[in-house]
Amino acid sequence: MSLLEIEKLSLTIGDTPILSDVELSVAPGEVMGLVGESGSGKSITALTVMRLLPWAARASGRIAFDGIDILAASEDQMCALRGDDIGMVFQEPMTALNPVKTIGEQVAEGIRWHTRASRADAEDRARKMLDRVGLPSAQFPLSRYPHELSGGQRQRVVIAIACALKPKLLIADEPTTALDVVLQAQILDLLRDLVAENRMGLLLISHDLAVVTEMADRITILRHGEVMEAGDTARTLSEQRHPYTRQLAQASMHVPARARTHEVGQDDPLLQAAKPLLQVERVTRDYPGRRKSLLKRAAPTRAVDDVSFSIDPGQSVALVGRSGCGKSTLARMILALDGPTSGTIRFRGEVITGKSEAELKPARRDMQVVFQDPYGSFDPRQKVEKLVAEPLHVLEKKPTNAERREMVAKALHEVGLGPRDMDKYPHEFSGGQRQRLSIARAIITRPKLVVADEPVSALDVSIRAQILDLFAELNQKLGVAYLFITHDLTVARAITDQVMIMHAGKIVERGRTSRVLDHPQSEAAKALVAAAPDLHRAIARRLQEQG
Repeated sequence: MSLLEIEKLSLTIGDTPILSDVELSVAPGEVMGLVGESGSGKSITALTVMRLLPWAARASGRIAFDGIDILAASEDQMCALRGDDIGMVFQEPMTALNPVKTIGEQVAEGIRWHTRASRADAEDRARKMLDRVGLPSAQFPLSRYPHELSGGQRQRVVIAIACALKPKLLIADEPTTALDVVLQAQILDLLRDLVAENRMGLLLISHDLAVVTEMADRITILRHGEVMEAGDTARTLSEQRHPYTRQLAQASMHVPARARTHEVGQDDPLLQAAKPLLQVERVTRDYPGRRKSLLKRAAPTRAVDDVSFSIDPGQSVALVGRSGCGKSTLARMILALDGPTSGTIRFRGEVITGKSEAELKPARRDMQVVFQDPYGSFDPRQKVEKLVAEPLHVLEKKPTNAERREMVAKALHEVGLGPRDMDKYPHEFSGGQRQRLSIARAIITRPKLVVADEPVSALDVSIRAQILDLFAELNQKLGVAYLFITHDLTVARAITDQVMIMHAGKIVERGRTSRVLDHPQSEAAKALVAAAPDLHRAIARRLQEQG
């Protein structure tokens, strides 16, 4: 008997068809994987089950959950189900959390609402749940706020909220996108345990085929709101009977064609004579400890600890490490959005630490960024044309309105979007599409260096392949250098010449990407490599288990 049964689900928003005759089911104790490109209808399917739809949406068909007709249920019935019998992990943790409430309050809120537990009991249960998702009380007290956590840590809070009441059905929309591979493995193990212990049904929405293969018993593949293929996960992905399934599998293992002109040990006199584009020299960043009383603070927290490295013109370097290791803090200092406690950062030979915004303007032209959160980095009240054109104000010659529209249209085309998207708002795009907008904004000035903080983590495999090709093309044609901050070893292997492994604020290993990832020496690198999901290995293991 199915816990969730979706039959011939169709959905329109206004006059636009979004879903067409979607069918899938989830049984108690089963994991169903829902896979497809950005905009395929994965998230809107989940939101339809939760009845969290835009006001203009019209749904038809049947959704049955534990004997309840979801589409016919009253709002009071849905309020009783949401958070209790049906939990959901949303795709973007920062927008899913309330910025003015502590993490303890937010995990305990649902417990108190649905169980009428006392505040103390709810906080105790919240603490245990946060411990279980890898946020121990010694480091992450209930009094912390979302902005005090890294992206991966915020995602763990969202998972704790969704799982706190042990729901019958958990809908997980990209639950590990923001997590490093070690923590991803821990969270997937946690979800497996919850499924086994509570016979919980899990609808796992993901663009990572390796993760879905590791987790899901069955898979449903969506494209343009229609089911392309469905069945046993391992057999569906190994046989690849539908052309679209084959396309997704190939894209997930895509490696851009690029000439690696900056390999370590290359005896190129021109390369040796070139001055570094970026130099980071003994940089440290300390943050004040939390205030214990009016007169006393805790010891400072060292986020970045004596880090030094350089990037040459046209070189592509990966900075890899677990969530909270200091990667994003280091990126902010390189971008002069934060200042180091000690040390020096030079860009094109000039010191950029401690300079005013006016003095930094020349550097801003040649150094751009792709932020980790594709929604939080945009003003939701502005249209795409203005958002993508933002960096153009640093150009020496201000473009005319016509030139600006032409430049925005070209940047959108390069990331797989179109000129018609210029007149839309960020909320009209899926998470992956918003990340493409971020990349378009970063490349519009044709910078010399792009600092990319998890640039493809929110993208499906097909778009990820296109974006990696785009990065490689800009590297080859324009000589753009990259600092890729990522926890995805597949991305690091595919697009970078060198890799640096960061752990607890320090660079613990560095070298040629293939050497470090194939033969890791440090314990931190070994842990990352061991935890990284692999599609071929996952399919082979699942097929072997099935006999």
